[in-house]
Amino acid sequence: MISKNKNSRCGKIKAWLHRVAGSRLGLDAAWVQKHIADCPKCRQRLALLGRVNLALSMIKSQPHSLDLLMRANAQAIGVLRHSLRYSPKAHRLKAVRPEPKLWERCRKYTHSVANAAACIAIVILMKTGIFSYMNNVQTQGRNVVKHYYAAQVGQDMADDMFST
Repeated sequence: MISKNKNSRCGKIKAWLHRVAGSRLGLDAAWVQKHIADCPKCRQRLALLGRVNLALSMIKSQPHSLDLLMRANAQAIGVLRHSLRYSPKAHRLKAVRPEPKLWERCRKYTHSVANAAACIAIVILMKTGIFSYMNNVQTQGRNVVKHYYAAQVGQDMADDMFST
């Protein structure tokens, strides 16, 4: 019971610390806003950060091809010093492409696999006799209903109803 109280108290203090740190150290803090208004370098950095965030959100919202990583690496390498730009690691990095996950590589085969699985399931059900068992149940049910009508309205009338 003591640990439960301690945990709830710790959670409240943790939440309070996050609020205080965010209000004192975040971009919305008054001193940060004043500094950005007065400092051209920081204002430019913040503008560039905003452009990067906008670009990242656009990349996330649009489908992209697999060579996006390769193109991004080539652009990033282009701004490096000359000695780094032409190093062997930089050449390997330029040609890097993301490896799609196994599920993404096999996605085009999902319908075929599902159809094959359905066929296999039907064959297994047929081999285990489920379908013939269901046919037997249907026949027995029909006989019971026929017997009920024969008892209620007569055998000849029941025979006429169930002759088809």
